[in-house]
Amino acid sequence: MEIIPAIDIIDGRCVRLTQGEYASVKIYNEHPLEVARQFEDAGLSRLHLVDLDGAKAGAVKNWKVLETLASRTHLVIDFGGGIKTEKDAEIALNSGAAWATVGSIAVKEEAVFAQWIKRFGPDKFMLGADVKGEQIAVGGWLETTDIRVYDFIRKYQGQGVQHVFCTDVSKDGLLQGPSVPLYKNIIAEFPGLYFIASGGVSSMNDLETLAGIGCKGAIVGKAIYEQKITLEELKRFSASK
Repeated sequence: MEIIPAIDIIDGRCVRLTQGEYASVKIYNEHPLEVARQFEDAGLSRLHLVDLDGAKAGAVKNWKVLETLASRTHLVIDFGGGIKTEKDAEIALNSGAAWATVGSIAVKEEAVFAQWIKRFGPDKFMLGADVKGEQIAVGGWLETTDIRVYDFIRKYQGQGVQHVFCTDVSKDGLLQGPSVPLYKNIIAEFPGLYFIASGGVSSMNDLETLAGIGCKGAIVGKAIYEQKITLEELKRFSASK
């Protein structure tokens, strides 16, 4: 299982939110490159980069940060937040992202996202499924749809998208453990999927559990910044898998 550390960006700085609330913002580092290099030095090879300014504005904003991290580290980066148009997707991919991460556009504008898949290829997108219970949530998690997560994944897997991460919004940023039963069900339903757990990871035990149920990756954010999990522990974990 790949460990995928997360960097969330506001005003070019490395921050974290709790349950997506901008009022809960906490700044961890003024220099994302410094943080990214620490991850790289710990032997990690992936990065989940989120443009929170972009998510709020509905258009990519922090692509310069992406460009810097992609050009000055060897990390393989997925980038999301504010990718609402084909131009946004193009900016993300041209700025060094291996995958453009999309969520709400895939929920609300299926035909638009289908066009992006045709233009750029399904291997250039990582699908973000935010859920409450087993229903897809959008709009900064404020709106719960009647779309079941399984139907959402099935639709886009059918179009060739193979990388999916799922965030239980009731868990995100709370360090109370991931949604193991939900993830087990998704993995059982889609055994060939490159499935990534996101939200709630609070300890190395959580990571062992996620690896044990068959997750291909796990996004870890707040637990690193709050020093619940050390980079040394992640280095040992990655080396052992």
